[in-house]
Amino acid sequence: MNPKEHLMHHLGESSRCVSKMASDPELIALLSEIANECVKRLNSGNKLLFAGNGGSAADCQHMAGEYVGKFLFERQGLAAIALTTDSSILTAVGNDYGYETLFSRQIEALGRSGDLLFAYSTSGNSKNIIKAVETAAKMGICVVGMTGMNEGKLDAMCDFLFKTPSIQTPQIQEGHLIAGHSICTIVEQLILNSQEKNKFD
Repeated sequence: MNPKEHLMHHLGESSRCVSKMASDPELIALLSEIANECVKRLNSGNKLLFAGNGGSAADCQHMAGEYVGKFLFERQGLAAIALTTDSSILTAVGNDYGYETLFSRQIEALGRSGDLLFAYSTSGNSKNIIKAVETAAKMGICVVGMTGMNEGKLDAMCDFLFKTPSIQTPQIQEGHLIAGHSICTIVEQLILNSQEKNKFD
């Protein structure tokens, strides 16, 4: 396969994945449900937490930035923390307790009952994500699993489970970004509607 053919293949795979997402009413309903859950938690004074490894860590930072900053609309900052960004915490916890505890330790310290955790794992089996989800569940933190069509341990552990319709890591991660943006735009709109309503109550 020459470079042009390889590029066309990759773009074709990505396009097919997005088309599957856009044409799946159950998936669209799930994204709406997750967005409503985020709004409920944020309006109650809770926060969104994000955890993932590698490219998924970048997705976590990206999405936390969209909530704290803005996505499409001017509105108040929304409480969101990527558990992937503090090098001192990551290296201290990794060194003292092991890589598997990287996120669970932070959830113990920063999480509160009523928060919501986005747990990213393209395989559904990342050990530190599984441990993070177990800790979150014990603390009364809602969990949204972000994975792909591979069957993993994460599948049975979450309150909500988004599965990009692919088994390929690049497409799974691309699907996670599109899903994250889709959830965020609904959250922003609902938050703005709530703010407007409160002005007149």
